[in-house]
Amino acid sequence: MNLFTARLTGKMLSTDTFEKTIHEMQERVKRWRAIEKSPELAEYQQLKKVVESRDFQERKNELMNRKYKDTDEGRKMTSFENLRDSRSIRRYLEALKDETFQEFLKFRESDEFQKIKSIKECLTDSRIRTFNRLYYSSYYKNYTKVLNSPELKQLVELEKEVKTDDFQKRHALWADNKRWQHSEEYKTEQRYMELANSDDIKFFFESRQEKIDWAELFRPAFDDDMSSGKNWNPGYGYANPAMKDGHSRTSEWQAYNGGKNTFFVDGRMDMETREESKKAIAWDEKKGFTEQIFEYTSDVMNTKETFAQESGMFMAKVRSKGDGHHFFGLSTGKLNNPMVALYHYNGNKHQLGYVNGPKTQMVDLTGMFRSAYYVYTFRWTKNELVWYVNNLEILRLPNRLPKEAMFFLAQSWLPRSEKGGVGALRVKWARVYRAVD
Repeated sequence: MNLFTARLTGKMLSTDTFEKTIHEMQERVKRWRAIEKSPELAEYQQLKKVVESRDFQERKNELMNRKYKDTDEGRKMTSFENLRDSRSIRRYLEALKDETFQEFLKFRESDEFQKIKSIKECLTDSRIRTFNRLYYSSYYKNYTKVLNSPELKQLVELEKEVKTDDFQKRHALWADNKRWQHSEEYKTEQRYMELANSDDIKFFFESRQEKIDWAELFRPAFDDDMSSGKNWNPGYGYANPAMKDGHSRTSEWQAYNGGKNTFFVDGRMDMETREESKKAIAWDEKKGFTEQIFEYTSDVMNTKETFAQESGMFMAKVRSKGDGHHFFGLSTGKLNNPMVALYHYNGNKHQLGYVNGPKTQMVDLTGMFRSAYYVYTFRWTKNELVWYVNNLEILRLPNRLPKEAMFFLAQSWLPRSEKGGVGALRVKWARVYRAVD
């Protein structure tokens, strides 16, 4: 695959841009997860149920649109006020406050009144004359008419009701033209809107609508910034302890140097291939293990003792320089198991893919700058294996790997089929994300 063309057409991001994108995605996921557990989101979701409920919406509509005159409180208060303010009731109520009229009513009920045989006989009594005028007045007639009237009975009943605290509270609500703004429901809706329009809540739900990306699917499990070699040990990480780990092959120029050619400086791992003589163990296809003198030294390093994982996403920022073959990938430490090449420079071109003898499937990468770093990614799911360079998908295969953990393996070597020379494998960082079920 030609990566130069992919860069020109915008299909592949530059390494710096891709790393920035990774960081931004991780920060977005970190923020999303923090909001997911926040009390504000829990409150928002609870308020959302309330505000969007049928009962709430009906109550809101009632508070906003129902007219005062159409309420039970409005009708009763209007009836009460109309009765109270009617002429007959007003005169009746005035009579109740009139002391002279009250004396007259008491006199009407007294024994003295019953003894009077003739009004004329009492006309000389000024008090009796006053009572006599009241007795024949419209004032008294109105009083007697209202006294046992249904209107007065209704007024008394209404007055008793409208003066209760409960009625006054309900009446104050419906008489208020801004009753919606003064209601508890309004406060609830305002809080809901405040949360709904907050940056965090909007971010949370907008992010949920986005296409799920790598950072959404994977959680950090391993992060090596290569500031030290604490995660790395020399050798292939063989599963069989009887194997002579760290051996070379008689078909190679270099002896592996037990980690002495690997340096962790300036925030990177440098695995150097040097021109120097060394006697070391080598594997010969016919003779088995032998000793021989090699003209060059290099290294093979692994993370078997510090980190290994089955499935997930494995990433590394890698480049190489000079002569030789350089490999950065995954291994189980078992000879008959397949390996994963995140990065492989075969002395002539870059490759990545699936390494398994005759079943090997590698993709050649062209249009790359040898001196430039790229981010190589391998995604391992229960269904498939996918390789990327930066954001560009390169290879997709059905899952053929063994159902066991794999660890990082870094290696540089010089086949005798090619001329020897010095070179280096350089790794800026390696990260692994655990697959989310």
